[in-house]
Amino acid sequence: MSKVDVIMPQMGESIAEGTLTRWLKQIGEAVERDEDLFEISTDKVDADIPSPVAGTLVEILEEEGATVEVNTVVARIDTEGGAAAPSEPQAAAEPLDEAAAVVLPLAAESDEEAAPPAPAAEPTATPAPAPAASTEGPESREDRIQGKSTPLVRKIAAEHHVNLADVAGTGIAGRVTRDDILAYIETRGAAPAATPAATAPATPTQAPAPAAPGQPGMMQVPIHGATLDIRIPSVPIREGDTVEEMSRVRLRTMEHMLLSKRISAHVTSVNEIDFEHVVRLRRKLKPKFEAQGVKLTYGPFIMKAVVEALRDYPILNASVDGTRVVYHRDINLGIAVAVADGKELIVPVLKNADQLSLMGLTTGANDLAEKARTKTLDFADIEGGTFTITNVGVFGNQFGMPIINQPQVAILGTGVIEKRPVVVQDTMGNDVVGIRHMSYFALSYDHRVVDGAIAAFWLNKVKDVLENFPEDVI
Repeated sequence: MSKVDVIMPQMGESIAEGTLTRWLKQIGEAVERDEDLFEISTDKVDADIPSPVAGTLVEILEEEGATVEVNTVVARIDTEGGAAAPSEPQAAAEPLDEAAAVVLPLAAESDEEAAPPAPAAEPTATPAPAPAASTEGPESREDRIQGKSTPLVRKIAAEHHVNLADVAGTGIAGRVTRDDILAYIETRGAAPAATPAATAPATPTQAPAPAAPGQPGMMQVPIHGATLDIRIPSVPIREGDTVEEMSRVRLRTMEHMLLSKRISAHVTSVNEIDFEHVVRLRRKLKPKFEAQGVKLTYGPFIMKAVVEALRDYPILNASVDGTRVVYHRDINLGIAVAVADGKELIVPVLKNADQLSLMGLTTGANDLAEKARTKTLDFADIEGGTFTITNVGVFGNQFGMPIINQPQVAILGTGVIEKRPVVVQDTMGNDVVGIRHMSYFALSYDHRVVDGAIAAFWLNKVKDVLENFPEDVI
């Protein structure tokens, strides 16, 4: 019997886990290569995962509804098609040859918090007395602890001063999972060690220390992406109130936004743009686009202007890697799309936007928006973004101050395009009050690497392109 591991794939950048919602095959069933094997759900996409090989499903290691870290073995397939046999305890499983482990072809480049593949179990040995603590070298002990935890788990443990050897692992081969470490911290009621300043005697001006988890009026909410301990006041629930748990998407959005606010030094600059020229140009081009079955909105004009500005100021099309700035060659535009009647948000990515014409931008953006609303996005559709555009104007808002979509350094929020009285010049050069289609654009940027002057220059470039958009562009 030759077994092949089925691995939970990386589901987009900065995604460390996914929920296994349903098995499409059961133990003992034959499966073809690329045939759908199980369903997964993340804060960005729902998708069917194909089998990496043909054979017989002989082991299911993760049950439906389980939240699984990326690169975790979720099942095993016998490529020789043998009948399923009762699964042996994981600790007694034979180690797999490295060449036999197949990662699904949807995996993306993992970030530092993504989990490495689960280590193969060691062969069962004849029971022997445990060695005395004095004979165990610290390096070998540390190696075993490290081998049974992910970088994310080790990071949480370090921040909470937890010895991983004290945590019982429930993962494969006894690995300590994120849920294990968080449960241990919650049970222990531990918080990060106080700094020397925090241990100084309290003065009348100091706020009282927050209550520990479990005390009345307070609750502890661990945020896995940012590994934060947030204590917020509990809300009194009165008669007639309705209570519902946050959806998985809302929880992941909370984590991602808190992480971004913690990492980036957010600043927002706003500019007002005259859309009168674009309004008239769009009205002129709409019949040509409709003849090809394409709906032309203001979005592609904005994307075109954004691309031109990113070319002139590439620091806005960059990411921060520690103390290094990574300037991205490609311009991949994330386009925020509201789904589920506005209750959820997803950001598909239009790749190589700088190589697309106005027609290409239009069709590409329309296709992604439709796939987002129908939940048919692929993993490739949501990864690799270098700059994001979010349109708060579609809901009638004049402008918003969006939170940066990590690991990017900037995000543009576009406001409603509406008629307003403004001061303009007539043909004689006199100042008069005119009616123009105007809009506010708000650029949120990371002040670690982008200064206010560059942000202003960038917004001015976007303004110049839109107010002088070429007539012959298609």
